[in-house]
Amino acid sequence: MIIEMRSYDLKPGSVPAVEERFAAALPARTKLSPLAAFWHTEVGPLNRVIHVWAYEDLAERTRIRAEATKLAGWPPPISDYIVAMQSEIYVPAPFSPPLEPRALGAIYEIRSYTVAAGQMPGMIERWAPKVPERVKLSPLVGAWSSELGGLNKWVHIWAYKDAAERQRIRAEAVAKGVWPPGSPPGTLVKQENMLVVPAAFSPLH
Repeated sequence: MIIEMRSYDLKPGSVPAVEERFAAALPARTKLSPLAAFWHTEVGPLNRVIHVWAYEDLAERTRIRAEATKLAGWPPPISDYIVAMQSEIYVPAPFSPPLEPRALGAIYEIRSYTVAAGQMPGMIERWAPKVPERVKLSPLVGAWSSELGGLNKWVHIWAYKDAAERQRIRAEAVAKGVWPPGSPPGTLVKQENMLVVPAAFSPLH
């Protein structure tokens, strides 16, 4: 399986209009493949929407996207609102949960780490034994390594009821010693995070 994460930076104030138009066009598109999630940023780069799609492989993605261009109303008429677009392809780690419709929380945290070249296999290996205890505190939505787009990227997504719960759980995880997984010096090159809110039509909400 591969996961495509598409991020659109929008003109200020246009997120509601984009989500409305996306929602109207979505029923036809999801006949070809399901939408996994749709979020907009609350903390981090503002005026950004993120939509996530899962495919069996790159060949299926290419085929479905070609079929989608033949649909009436797809892509949705949002180009006037878009400032920049980015697409990245990820591969789920062995311990990453399936991308299924779930009600997990009102706030999702997307954490993106750039890992030093050649260090991704070790990163995944160190995380594997730590995740079972961490997910007892809050759900893991996904843990993915980049295949196309920004290389050597490790993305993990967590769900929380609200920002206060996030703060409490992260402190509790550190206090219990269950998180974060250790990394040798020099493994992590860059770290970023965003807090995002699901759209009304997002299967993950």
